[in-house]
Amino acid sequence: MKKISAILLAVVLFMSTCAFADTLIMGTNAAFPPYEFYEDGVIVGIDAEIAAAICEKLGYDLEILDMDFGGLISAVASGKIDFAMAGMTKTPEREQSVNFTVTYATGVQSIIVPENSPITCLDDLYAENAGYKIGVQQGTTGDIYCTDDFGPDNVLQFLTGADAVAALVVGKVDCVIIDNNPAKAFVDANEGLKLLETDYSEEEYAIAIALDNTELLSRIDAALEELIADGTIAEIVAYYIPVEE
Repeated sequence: MKKISAILLAVVLFMSTCAFADTLIMGTNAAFPPYEFYEDGVIVGIDAEIAAAICEKLGYDLEILDMDFGGLISAVASGKIDFAMAGMTKTPEREQSVNFTVTYATGVQSIIVPENSPITCLDDLYAENAGYKIGVQQGTTGDIYCTDDFGPDNVLQFLTGADAVAALVVGKVDCVIIDNNPAKAFVDANEGLKLLETDYSEEEYAIAIALDNTELLSRIDAALEELIADGTIAEIVAYYIPVEE
């Protein structure tokens, strides 16, 4: 009996150790600063740090995979990754394939134009017979909303935001619509570009988790709420997006 008890105890200890060492795999598209980007060969940013804080709270290691943004939802749904964080907005279409956690950050879709552009405000894009070519990152809400608003013939999809901005620089598109914080970084890095003062849309970011993984959804939601309540997430966001005084 003592021998059996000792074996059971060893098994329990082994299983506990394995559970603590389990790894959660996060999918992202690491071309979306300051939410996810490479620094010295490592993916860093707001989403990466929030994911690390969640995993630490839940007792998991974290592995981050860099993927095409357009493949993230299917990767979550198929179980290739445990969750996706990529400045991702809840939309009715996406909620047909995955669940979303509580909101952890808000984003604004902004418009990048050349400094001498005839596009001076959002209304110019909606003007009758405007026909401007709009660059977007494929699969993003900017892509979804622009296609709905302006039609697929006027929207050019690119694999990354950087590709869309490069097309703007050489005149292949008339403007780029993308999240405000990456937009600022792209404007700073490319002379001759500017942000319009009027925003295109506002949205809320959340974590995508498989529909059948309700246990993980519940645990991550609880961890997120704790990290929001204790100020951890606000501190992470403030580090990457300093408040302007």
